[in-house]
Amino acid sequence: MKRYITRRLIQLIPILLGITLLSFLLMNTGTADAVDVMENNTGGVLSEEEKVALRAELGLDRPLLQQYVIWLGKILRGDMGESFVSGQPVFSTFISKLPATIYLTVTSIVVTVLLSIPLGIVSAVKQNQITDYFIRCLSFIGNSLPNFFVSLLLIYFFSLKLNLLPVMGNNAGWKSVILPTLTLSFSMTSKYTRQVRAAVLEELNKDYVQGARARGIREKRILYFSVLRVSMLTIITLLALSIGSLLGGTAIVESVFMWDGVGKMAVDAITMRDYPVIQAYVSWMALIYVCVNLVTDIIYHYLDPRIRLGEEV
Repeated sequence: MKRYITRRLIQLIPILLGITLLSFLLMNTGTADAVDVMENNTGGVLSEEEKVALRAELGLDRPLLQQYVIWLGKILRGDMGESFVSGQPVFSTFISKLPATIYLTVTSIVVTVLLSIPLGIVSAVKQNQITDYFIRCLSFIGNSLPNFFVSLLLIYFFSLKLNLLPVMGNNAGWKSVILPTLTLSFSMTSKYTRQVRAAVLEELNKDYVQGARARGIREKRILYFSVLRVSMLTIITLLALSIGSLLGGTAIVESVFMWDGVGKMAVDAITMRDYPVIQAYVSWMALIYVCVNLVTDIIYHYLDPRIRLGEEV
């Protein structure tokens, strides 16, 4: 198992390097460089001599690959540079936004799991009955509605009409997280419910289930200890993708609710062309996805004996 994890970690290194290099090159292909962006953001006017001196100070007069190597070395030491807009260290700014995003991620995943797995199981067990049709109809609607539209509906009813929850911000305690969580969970629950239903139905039609029934094993025991365990592979795959995107900050939802997290920070940085913050965000997204995929593969390794046998061969 240690060799498996070590090999996967080694494979992730070129992926991270490739993503950071590509994003660094793309952000430096524009007509305006960092000095021009800083001039526009501060509202000042710099002479050409001052611009040349500032470019030399920032290392922008060096070849692009050399700039990338210098930037990568600073990143490995925990130095992400300074924001062009606020002048604050990017690392401290990023760390200050991360708890809000993690909080929203945890609440959204918990609500999604608590709703989607029972609904998916009930829909599969009650196949082609009224309950199944009703759950499938709701999941179809949930998949069809975009997050920004759902968020506006929730704000209209719960905040403006009923005046129960705050419209935006995260300064009202636990009430602040309810609407963003419901917005994210609505679409994810709809997607997961359909996937759980399909996975459970596929397992219920297999021979080992029929054999277990023939031996007199109770239906609930078959469902929860055999069928659901095998179906967890599908659920874990979906959870891994969702956790990666949520930890990266859901830009639209965070922007609508003014949730001061990583996603909103990225949107603001893109709007202001704050390149150090954008580069830090891209690096964070790459790191999150490769780490989540690694953890998912390790969980697969334990849940599915066929993967372990394949590794031994």
